[in-house]
Amino acid sequence: MFSMLNAVRNSMLAAIDFNPVLAPVLEVLNAILWPAIGLVGSIGMIYCIVLGIKVAKADEAGSREKAKKDLIGAIIGFVTIFVLIVALKIAMPILQDWVGTQITT
Repeated sequence: MFSMLNAVRNSMLAAIDFNPVLAPVLEVLNAILWPAIGLVGSIGMIYCIVLGIKVAKADEAGSREKAKKDLIGAIIGFVTIFVLIVALKIAMPILQDWVGTQITT
């Protein structure tokens, strides 16, 4: 019973052309990823410079420690976002091939 339902599902999916739906989505993602890398990098650099200045200007030990923690958190956050965007850019062709194989099988 399950194999018959699976065969019907596969034949229905094979008859549907998903390319008109997938192509614009993939184009938008590819168009957004490169500017996102530059934007995240530039905003991250500016924000880290501002936090570095805040660390340098801190008078009290408590405010200096808080500024250091903020700077470390910002660096970790921006590096994480940057790495994830680059990983998505690298994985896009792999995901596109995988989706293509899932649709045709």
